[in-house]
Amino acid sequence: MFWGLRMSLTIETTSTAMTEEVKAIPAMKRGFLGHCPACDRGRLFRRFLKVVDHCEACGTEFHHHRADDLPPYIVIFIVGHLIGYGILMTETKLEMPMWVHLALWPALTLILCLALLQPVKGAVVGLQYALGMHGFGAARNQKNASLEKEHQIES
Repeated sequence: MFWGLRMSLTIETTSTAMTEEVKAIPAMKRGFLGHCPACDRGRLFRRFLKVVDHCEACGTEFHHHRADDLPPYIVIFIVGHLIGYGILMTETKLEMPMWVHLALWPALTLILCLALLQPVKGAVVGLQYALGMHGFGAARNQKNASLEKEHQIES
């Protein structure tokens, strides 16, 4: 609680169909691991940074996500702090020649950026799914409505 304000990290659909609550943290975790934020069974990525059009397990559509520039900004923020701290601690605690610094830090920066970019993009897509952004909410409502119709037909 911050200045009396409280922000919920869940979203509830307001459809008359089946209500589905999606928690942001589990959806982001699933996306970070490269799994479908909805069911955790399907793959989220077709290639390194190319998101699949829909989940092969549950059919959730991902073609309307808009991760854009947020994942690289987050990766730059994280890697910049890690590398900056590493350089600071190395300079203050150890005696290393300049050539070691020039060999170590750029290589480590590149490796960390490449290692974190896909998981961070997955987490952003998971967050968008959980918050119903960029068409995810409408798609979830439509899916819930079709499931409700199927349920009524079976009854």
